Amino acid sequence: MDNFILDTNLFFNMEAGLGLGKKTEEVTINLTKIIRTLKKEKKVEFFLPPKAVDEYLSFFDDKNQPFIKEFLSVVTVKSPEISQVNFPASVFYQLIGDIRARSYRGLNIAEEEIEAAVNQLAGKKPGLKKDFQIAIGKFIKSFRERYRQATRFGFLDSVTDLDLIVLAKEIDGFLVSTDEGVIKWGRVFGVKEILPSSFKQRLDELLSRRQA
Repeated sequence: MDNFILDTNLFFNMEAGLGLGKKTEEVTINLTKIIRTLKKEKKVEFFLPPKAVDEYLSFFDDKNQPFIKEFLSVVTVKSPEISQVNFPASVFYQLIGDIRARSYRGLNIAEEEIEAAVNQLAGKKPGLKKDFQIAIGKFIKSFRERYRQATRFGFLDSVTDLDLIVLAKEIDGFLVSTDEGVIKWGRVFGVKEILPSSFKQRLDELLSRRQA
């Protein structure tokens, strides 16, 4: 049986080339139809960790829309057995090393942005609070973006990300995600994966195999 662990970004990242629709509702409806068809043969299972479900639902004001309920009725919501899955120590050495390097890059960026703000605003009278906020605002925006890129891009920045990887390892399933950090660390942890651009083709092959 093929097991697929789905990341929520599949439903919102329309640039990933998933091939299931041009908006979230369309992707969800089309994937639900495919899952329902494949599950009848009991050869395929689709999983989401509970935190991923919460993340998915957080994007909707009305969480009781029919297409959402139908989707959640055909996927298996499962928490990883974190006390049962073992990983080699080398993975965590690499993880800690990456965390340390990102923290250092973040500190360097903070220093650079503070220096840039001081150099441009030096000698200017404080003026009104609103004027000062406008003047300093662009530096804060730049700092936030650069800091995010330095510390979060290509990394596991949530427990949900780790849940996806651990669950994929536990059930020997295929991780399907558009998140570069999840993909990168999924490879480090040694889980199977299917790139989003190939996911639809894999589903079509399973459908054609079923009909043959």
